[in-house]
Amino acid sequence: MAVFTDLSREDLLALLDRYALGALQRFQGIASGIENSNFFLTTDAGGYVLTVFERLREEDLPFYLGLMRHLARHGLPVPEPVATRDGRLFTRTHGKPVAIVARLPGKTIETPDTTHCARVGETLARMHLAARDYPQTHSDPRGLAWWRQTAPSLAAHMPSTQFRRLTEEIRFQERIAAEPEYAHLPSGPIHADLFRDNVLFDDDRIGGVIDFYFAGNGPWLYDLAVTMNDWCVDLQDGRLASDRAAALLAAYHRVRPLESAERPFWQPMLRAAALRFWISRLYDLHLPRPAAVLAPHDPARFERTLHARADAAPETLPWV
Repeated sequence: MAVFTDLSREDLLALLDRYALGALQRFQGIASGIENSNFFLTTDAGGYVLTVFERLREEDLPFYLGLMRHLARHGLPVPEPVATRDGRLFTRTHGKPVAIVARLPGKTIETPDTTHCARVGETLARMHLAARDYPQTHSDPRGLAWWRQTAPSLAAHMPSTQFRRLTEEIRFQERIAAEPEYAHLPSGPIHADLFRDNVLFDDDRIGGVIDFYFAGNGPWLYDLAVTMNDWCVDLQDGRLASDRAAALLAAYHRVRPLESAERPFWQPMLRAAALRFWISRLYDLHLPRPAAVLAPHDPARFERTLHARADAAPETLPWV
């Protein structure tokens, strides 16, 4: 578990004074995540998740928390932020911003099947459509600009041939982003991190979609590719499992039909999605922050995924 800010009971009581949630019953740290400090929180009013934001700027929080509230109020299984007594969606402790959101039912699935993937595809499409009228915008915090900025800091920690492959892929993505058609891809607010550990299944339905703190505006196809690269892959070699991929794509397509203009960008978006997590995992591994417990994810998984996507025969949404 990554605990960068270890809250005491006294800290929790002081925070709860700012909310109308009743008395504190119990709390505990959440054993996942490497970006923020998270705690399960139970009060007289029910169960919640409290997050201390370790990296996010306070000025960015209205986008994230507002998007969560927007989606929750459109009937999506997204945790709605709890407002303080004075109507704010976040407060502060230890000099850092803090938010409390509803705790949703379910548990994560480590080995998804086609049914799980279909539910995820359908829910992702519903999220994209529901967010179309969300008025705030925010650039992708781990998009192309961040890749360019971060890559040089990794050079000293990688073999030269490996670093060359990484920079070549960034240049490929720069060329893709410069294509005129790219600017016209269907887009809007995206989750950008819809991995297995960010979806809670309650029996055979999705009880919750969590962790929107990498969200931003971008192509919906990229968000679909991020999701595909986690839910529908062989974790050993990064290759797509065709049955799960077909189930996820078909379910998404039934809700938000993919457009012909998106098809040529499918493989580049799969590559972009793999590159994003290869870079971020390299960054967390080689340039970590201090924490009570911090176990960064293995970057090799997404290096393998990127190679599998880049070396595969061109695909243009073959299952739709």
